[in-house]
Amino acid sequence: MEVQGKVKMVGETQTFGSNGFRKREVVVTTDEQYPQHIMVEFIQDKCDLLNGYQIGQEVKIGINLRGREWVNPQGETKYFNSIQGWRIENIQVGAPAPVAGATPTPPPVADAFEPATNLSEEDHDDLPF
Repeated sequence: MEVQGKVKMVGETQTFGSNGFRKREVVVTTDEQYPQHIMVEFIQDKCDLLNGYQIGQEVKIGINLRGREWVNPQGETKYFNSIQGWRIENIQVGAPAPVAGATPTPPPVADAFEPATNLSEEDHDDLPF
């Protein structure tokens, strides 16, 4: 899944617990009739993907939806959802620019060409294939 829009906020990397769990949040505002402010969290090594992104940039973020179940001390079951980012790319004038973690764009296809017709039987390549 993907979410696309303008960067509204890029948070600082937060570290939790003695195991060094890292999390960094970005808020993207969608461009639709009723714009939505979507918070996406990047965790662990993915936090570094947000380096260099600034407020106002148009981005496309690859996301996964995550859900958790938790039973509180009173025995009540609660459910929590989160949106985790795993890729982010800058969008400039309708064309995505490659960014770390993004899938590269395939090279352009070469124009068709006419086969050579001026070869004679005596002209051989030195190549063995």
